[in-house]
Amino acid sequence: MGVGYITPVSTLVKWFPDRRGLATGLAIMGFGFASLIASPIMQALIESVGIAGTFYILGIIYFIIMFASAQYLAPPPAGWLPEGFQEQVDAGSKQLKRDLVQLTANEAVKTRRFYLLWLMLFINVTCGIAIIAVASPIAQELVGLTAVQAAAVVGLNGLFNGGGRIAWASLSDYIGRPNTYTAFFIIQIVAFFLMPNLSSAILFQVVLYLVMTCYGGGFSSIPAYIGDLFGTKQLGAIHGYILTAWSAAGLVGPLFNTWLYGVTHSYVTSLMVFSAMFAVALLISLWIRQDIKKLKAQASAHESSVELAGTMR
Repeated sequence: MGVGYITPVSTLVKWFPDRRGLATGLAIMGFGFASLIASPIMQALIESVGIAGTFYILGIIYFIIMFASAQYLAPPPAGWLPEGFQEQVDAGSKQLKRDLVQLTANEAVKTRRFYLLWLMLFINVTCGIAIIAVASPIAQELVGLTAVQAAAVVGLNGLFNGGGRIAWASLSDYIGRPNTYTAFFIIQIVAFFLMPNLSSAILFQVVLYLVMTCYGGGFSSIPAYIGDLFGTKQLGAIHGYILTAWSAAGLVGPLFNTWLYGVTHSYVTSLMVFSAMFAVALLISLWIRQDIKKLKAQASAHESSVELAGTMR
């Protein structure tokens, strides 16, 4: 799954230099929507041919599709731009955004901004995945839904998870990745703080689904953010390192939430703790801007020195 996830996404970033967020959002949206499509198919296969047969069938299908698709998966040539893009840049209708730096994976992990980005993703996924795991009992506890009603509410999580991936990633092309992540954390601080005080099932669903869009958007915006901060030279490898935050969060989130519930016998405490964690993530999202500001200053100074050297020849 890691190979099938990271490789196409990191390649897409290079093919769409002007719309990195949209490109990765479209690809990663499929990951979010997959549960809606695959779950009923898998269930039907299990009932028809059993668990072992289902694995064989899915394995063959995945192999054929991924092997065939891989034949067309390749990075663009050096200096490649979309057709007509250079003409639009020359005409002033578009601006060519250049990467601030080009780092290898080994160089990237030695920077502070790598760990700040890792922590932001870790917190976003930890809290999001914990809520996904217990969304049904939370809905029953907080707004009094029945088990059947709560299951129906939770069933739509995948829709908003997938939709948030394309929506937020596309928006990040216009407002910037730093502003996008800051928005994630502000929204979720308020959302998790409000949840225990909601008595309306409709309002609870609105807040829950908004959180799901932020959860999905955190995944889809991260590849473009990596490209902005480290360049595309070894984006795939850096993306792989960053996604260890996802692995760690998958362990920490549900276990931590279960432990808190065992101690307090209520999900209200968990929601308050997660709101506080998002406050920490918000501070990190503001802190990383200082690194970005320094990078921009260094890149501007380098361009000025190159231009000066050119005029002196």
